Amino acid sequence: MKKFLLVAALSLALGATVAAGVVTTAAFRSDDVPAVEAVETAVLRQGSTGAEVKEVQRRLKQWGYYTGAVDGIFGAGTKKAVIAFQKKNGLTADGVVGKATYAALGMNDSYNALDGKGSGNSSSSGSSNQASSYTSSDLYLLAKAIYAEGRGESYTGQVAIGAVIMNRVRSASFPNSISGVIYQKGAFTAVTDGQINLEPNQTAYNAARDAMNGWDPTYGCLYYYNPAVATSSWIFGRQTVTVIGKHVFAI
Repeated sequence: MKKFLLVAALSLALGATVAAGVVTTAAFRSDDVPAVEAVETAVLRQGSTGAEVKEVQRRLKQWGYYTGAVDGIFGAGTKKAVIAFQKKNGLTADGVVGKATYAALGMNDSYNALDGKGSGNSSSSGSSNQASSYTSSDLYLLAKAIYAEGRGESYTGQVAIGAVIMNRVRSASFPNSISGVIYQKGAFTAVTDGQINLEPNQTAYNAARDAMNGWDPTYGCLYYYNPAVATSSWIFGRQTVTVIGKHVFAI
């Protein structure tokens, strides 16, 4: 009888120890899982869902990379479109939307969220606020400059020209308005030779809107040039950041 009671007591003690171990492990895992989930929801990949995915799809569809539904579901079609966009912009073509891809897409709030500098709750509303600070005349002039300077370039290349102009507007080294930047003496060949007066097409308008909304395929460049026709030795000394089509983009 005593032996039976001893065995029973040992069994209860062992059960309590195992239970405690389970509780401890569960507590440890519950602390870790939210941290992992926070990272996973910031970086978009196949299987992700939500408003950020929807915004990525909207932009990729607008630029001709994506043909599926803008439904906020990151499926195989979205991944294929992301990879095509990444290849076109010289990024790692892994189909994952992280900091570099967010930056190339112009989703600045999302980039800042990953960089720890912002909430990242709504990239689309942030972009809209940027565009709303400019007038229809600004849009028209920017579209004219893009058309005159880059109508033979790819869509990304045209947005890049607009992005350089927008980067100059924000830079203390240049005039602080779109018209001031475009008409700065000697700044753009299209102004000098009169091509700025050509009527822009819809593609140039779309590229101007995207540049205003924050898409910057140049990653902050202030200069671009065509090395086949450029004659200034000064411009060749600028640091090259990327090459899109016939243009070298530099800082």
